[in-house]
Amino acid sequence: QMNKAKKYKFKAKIYKTGINYCVDVPGEITSEMIATKGYIKIKGTVNKFPFTKSLVPVKNGLYRLFVNIPTLKGANTEVGNTAEFEIEQDFKVIKKEYPIPKMLTEQLKKKELLDDFNNLTESRKKDILKYLNYIKTEETLRKNIEKLITKLENKEKNPRIP
Repeated sequence: QMNKAKKYKFKAKIYKTGINYCVDVPGEITSEMIATKGYIKIKGTVNKFPFTKSLVPVKNGLYRLFVNIPTLKGANTEVGNTAEFEIEQDFKVIKKEYPIPKMLTEQLKKKELLDDFNNLTESRKKDILKYLNYIKTEETLRKNIEKLITKLENKEKNPRIP
């Protein structure tokens, strides 16, 4: 059971790298955080203006916090200024679940492709279900399910729709 994440305060000068604005987060802060696939999900404030972001790894084990224009405006600051940051690790990872449309389940069962579908990678299944869940018409849904079924029947490794 994770208790409240530790809050860290630091001041940093906002600078430009390429077309983006950012600050470097002190190593003694990020060394106490847990990275997922290299990134550290955080939430916090800059000059008391709230944001949720991911810290991006840069060389020498440092992490960079990109600050977009709306955040700069909200924090009433700009490039070249030193701003006050308060950050904490964000452990609330939003894992969105997309239900399997009934029509898809019926087709997979009918064609005996349920195992094939279930054996796809988690991210592939999620992409497919996300797409199917945003379709508005029954007709479009049916066409896309047919495409997917055909790809599964042809034993395609990583079937995608559309």
